[in-house]
Amino acid sequence: MKIVLAPDKFKNSLTGMEFCDVVEIGIKQVKSNVNIVKLPLADGGDGTIEVVNYYLKGEIITVEVNNPFFQPIKASYLYSESTKTAFIEMAEASGVKLLKTNELDCKNATTLGTGELIADALKKGVSKIILGIGGSATNDCGIGMATALGYQFLDEKNEQVKPVGANLSNIVSINSSAVHPKLNDVTFEIACDVKNPLYGKNGAAYVYGPQKGATPDDVMMLDKGLEDFSKVLNTFFNVDVQRVKGAGAAGGMGIASKVFLNGVLEPGIELIKNLANFNEHIQGASWIISGEGKLDKQTLSGKTIQGILASIKDKNIRLAVFCGAIDLKESVIKDFGIAYATSIIEQAVSLDHAMSNASEYLKNIAISFTKEIL
Repeated sequence: MKIVLAPDKFKNSLTGMEFCDVVEIGIKQVKSNVNIVKLPLADGGDGTIEVVNYYLKGEIITVEVNNPFFQPIKASYLYSESTKTAFIEMAEASGVKLLKTNELDCKNATTLGTGELIADALKKGVSKIILGIGGSATNDCGIGMATALGYQFLDEKNEQVKPVGANLSNIVSINSSAVHPKLNDVTFEIACDVKNPLYGKNGAAYVYGPQKGATPDDVMMLDKGLEDFSKVLNTFFNVDVQRVKGAGAAGGMGIASKVFLNGVLEPGIELIKNLANFNEHIQGASWIISGEGKLDKQTLSGKTIQGILASIKDKNIRLAVFCGAIDLKESVIKDFGIAYATSIIEQAVSLDHAMSNASEYLKNIAISFTKEIL
């Protein structure tokens, strides 16, 4: 019997690889002859870099770049020399996680550091870059990133603007004559899990600006900037940016990744599945065992478990889910396509005990599942 272990992380408790190792121990304690394949997954959020490295087997490259406020910081990305592939998370250079809550001010923040990470990978001879655009502290429509790669954004005096969101309305033209010569030689895959348009009530500024330090007045100004700049982009790239799904992701990095990098926007889980050759490796499996910290409504909208269900549709493979907690009715779980679901919190004496002893609880769940089901 072949069992595939394909979990996401349990935030602040277990990594995907730890999940795989513990569940394998539990299963083999009962049935030693089970063929277990470990394929940890992620959806592009925190912890994705560890999962990516499981497949890329690359090295961590650390360089000095600009943080969201043009201050020097050390930021890292993953690079595989053998496959010429880099994995870059924009949050490493341009993320909310770099700032204290009272420092958030997206109108004056830049994605310049993310562009500098890309430029460093280009210098190494990369042929493919996977770019995760979650967790940004910015709303500059990616002009900082593009500036680092040689694009120039000019005002009516033909002078270069400082690449921050507050200056988007000042841009009247784009000069691409000095763009990095290797940029067109690289394939960009963009992990993007939102569908927001660039501007408007569902756009980057209104939906995400407030959580990045934007006041109501800031939001209005930034939204106008995105709308004004969209006209410049439409003219320069001959594209209707407002019709691009996900254009408003990460303060406009969605559309920036598409037009400046010629990137393809895909859900993070699909990019990780491709990297893992997931659909190929699950052939012949009887069960896939997945899991995440909490099974809830978010699970139903583009997360790891939904990605697995898409892969096993019309295949004779059943899905079991071992979670930290479950916040869905049993009927919803069954309708979703999950054949077996259980949680650590059902067994634990308390939440704290569940978090600190997740491995032991998870092993017991794997033992019970093997005895009952396999």
